[in-house]
Amino acid sequence: MKARSVQRGLIIGALGVVYGDIGTSPLYALREAFHTGHIAITPSNVYGILSLILWALIIVISIKYLGFILRADNRGEGGMLALTSLISTAPETGLRRVLLLLGMFGTALLYGDGMITPSISVLSAVEGLKTITPVFVPYIRPITIVILVVLFAFQSHGTEKVGRIFGPVMVLWFVTIAVLGLHSIIQTPAVLAAINPIHAVHFFLENRFTGYFVLGAVFLVITGGEALYADMGHFGREPIRRAWFAIVLPALLLNYFGQGALLLRNPAGVEHPFFHLAPEWAELPLVILATMATVIASQALISGAFSITMQAVQLGIAPRVLIEHTSPHERGQIYVPLVNWGLMLACIGLVLGFQSSSNLAAAYGVGVTTDMVITTVLFFVVVRERWRWSLPAAIALAGFFFLIDVAFWGATLIKIPHGGWFPLVVAAIIFTLFSTWKRGRMILAERLERHSRSLPDFAREVATSKPVRVPGTAVFMFRNLKAVPPALVQNLRHNKVLHERNAIVCVHTADTPHAHGPESVEVSHPADDLYTITIHTGFMDEPDVPAALLLAKEKGFPYEPEATTYILGRENLIASKIPGMAIWREKLFAWMSRNARSAPMYFRIPPERVVELGTQIEL
Repeated sequence: MKARSVQRGLIIGALGVVYGDIGTSPLYALREAFHTGHIAITPSNVYGILSLILWALIIVISIKYLGFILRADNRGEGGMLALTSLISTAPETGLRRVLLLLGMFGTALLYGDGMITPSISVLSAVEGLKTITPVFVPYIRPITIVILVVLFAFQSHGTEKVGRIFGPVMVLWFVTIAVLGLHSIIQTPAVLAAINPIHAVHFFLENRFTGYFVLGAVFLVITGGEALYADMGHFGREPIRRAWFAIVLPALLLNYFGQGALLLRNPAGVEHPFFHLAPEWAELPLVILATMATVIASQALISGAFSITMQAVQLGIAPRVLIEHTSPHERGQIYVPLVNWGLMLACIGLVLGFQSSSNLAAAYGVGVTTDMVITTVLFFVVVRERWRWSLPAAIALAGFFFLIDVAFWGATLIKIPHGGWFPLVVAAIIFTLFSTWKRGRMILAERLERHSRSLPDFAREVATSKPVRVPGTAVFMFRNLKAVPPALVQNLRHNKVLHERNAIVCVHTADTPHAHGPESVEVSHPADDLYTITIHTGFMDEPDVPAALLLAKEKGFPYEPEATTYILGRENLIASKIPGMAIWREKLFAWMSRNARSAPMYFRIPPERVVELGTQIEL
């Protein structure tokens, strides 16, 4: 009984987080399908577009994502970075390097989606006020901006309490849109003929190239597909599937077909077919409910951007940033100020720049379709290497999905001059930052190791020279446990002393989401006074060095928190002509390094126990 209650809670929770984006698409998707290419509102075109919507939801969401992509999880976690991590463990080759870069670019695209989704969702909901009275028209954008500012300002307080009402509100939303759609279908049951896919074929034959490019608007009905995969770790595969087939899919289809039935009766309703489904007395409550639903959808995308940022930091493709945990119970409840305020400014700029949800729809889809193509390419590699499918079977499955994705992707390319460039520019900027940081870290590690001495040689030298010892333990953070950290050498050179005990600590981020327990810490004792410690963390974890050292104590490391000093190196990076990166990228990496969150804060090291020693390094 308790298990059923937990399962029910997960299903309702999934409605609020996973399906917020795709669940609010009825506000604008069908309208934009007819606006694209100015398609005439005839019964044939209505049937054709509804058929395309139906089969897009079935093939892309029900079959591709829920049937197959959700199975490509990394120990329960999903999303682009989790998928990329599944193929990153094999030996690196030229092709694999390209795949990893694709995964990095796909991750960067999600930030553009995180900017457009709140803007178009909230703006399209507030635009429903126009159906009540024209008086609201001048206030639509200001109201939208106020809602967005409040939404982003609330993030620092956390979403734990609000999250409890997300699910119930979305249940009410899906029930409402289903009832509205069903009522309209009952009045015009002939619309159900659109179930037959032959109408989709006829639509393309009649409208030719214009009909093909309508796919760019039809794609708006499945823009939440990536969210299904990314949020799998929060709710699990089964609750997400059950929520879709039991509630979300029926509600969406009833509403889309209801809007189609409305257009068959009244073609003039194409400006706002969703809101025209409601009787006059219900229009204002529907606008309020739609606004609440779009805020929830926006919240899901914002939280997703926070999670992606934490994963990117952990995997070493983004610099350390301030990450605040807003809940003592849920580790996934985090707040990233830099990302939050950046998204807010971008959303406000989009509302002011594009003016209407129709204009924003012209920018929406390019990034998401590109993401879906990348997901399919990476999925093919997982099917071959992880699932051990035969090459013909893997090509048949991934090839089918790839053709569908490319069809949608091609149809959205015409949006690039009309605003579709925006998510691509955002992705290009973030990808440049990601790739520069990753490459810069590699170069920095090479420079440090080139001037480092081997640990055995250093241990023999210390044994011979017998430097002055001071009480306590010194902890040095370094990537390579076979070499001597520069901070250790500098401490001995300048202070002429060593601590009684010295530990070199390396924090290694695994390709798995989480790493806990004693097995997450490895301790070695290469010399009497020297220890090497490896701390394993998952890409969804935030490292805590003092806590890990307590685990190391159980494995023989004599750790006493009050007698431990953390001696850390701080590199002063200088761009140079030494082969590595272009000068502008070296300067960019140096700037990112200077502005990254300090190591003591990131590793949760008590600041009063930290000593930093500077080193100047030419990149």
